[in-house]
Amino acid sequence: MSTHAHLDADLHELLTGWSAPSSEQERLRLDYLAHLAAHEDASAKAGPPAHFTASCLVVDEPRERVLLTLHRKVGRWLQFGGHIEASDPSIAAAARREAVEESGLPAGSLRLLPELAQLDRHALGSGFTRCTEHLDLRWVAVAAAGAEPVVSPESIDVAWWPVAALPPDTDASIRALVSALP
Repeated sequence: MSTHAHLDADLHELLTGWSAPSSEQERLRLDYLAHLAAHEDASAKAGPPAHFTASCLVVDEPRERVLLTLHRKVGRWLQFGGHIEASDPSIAAAARREAVEESGLPAGSLRLLPELAQLDRHALGSGFTRCTEHLDLRWVAVAAAGAEPVVSPESIDVAWWPVAALPPDTDASIRALVSALP
């Protein structure tokens, strides 16, 4: 029995209704739809080794800073995100939940922008167990002024970075997301 059927249905609706901002994003959108059609529970961590994840780039209100996590397993500064749980009501809610859990920001201090912002498919390193690849869906959330992050067990550090001075090893996909902030 499918544990993530409602989430896979949400994924399908999201991906069929999303207007990709570039030809590369459109190719990923079509790849994601094909992967979703080929695998039951494609959004479950226990599903296929390549599965969907949800993440969130947290920004301040004037869009001058982004909040990133120095990820414990990856050892790089990243946006907040991770596996989709069966209890998540939607993929967007999973992205918001991950941002709250990993940033330590109070749930009431994050306003998730309604539109899916970016897709990113990436292979995983040896620090992960059975997961081989994440098909990530990314949102942007705006943090309330004065909201203070707290380092979670999944992070080495959490810090605000100016959009014009991201950490040197910031992934190109995150740089692209930052440069396209609404």
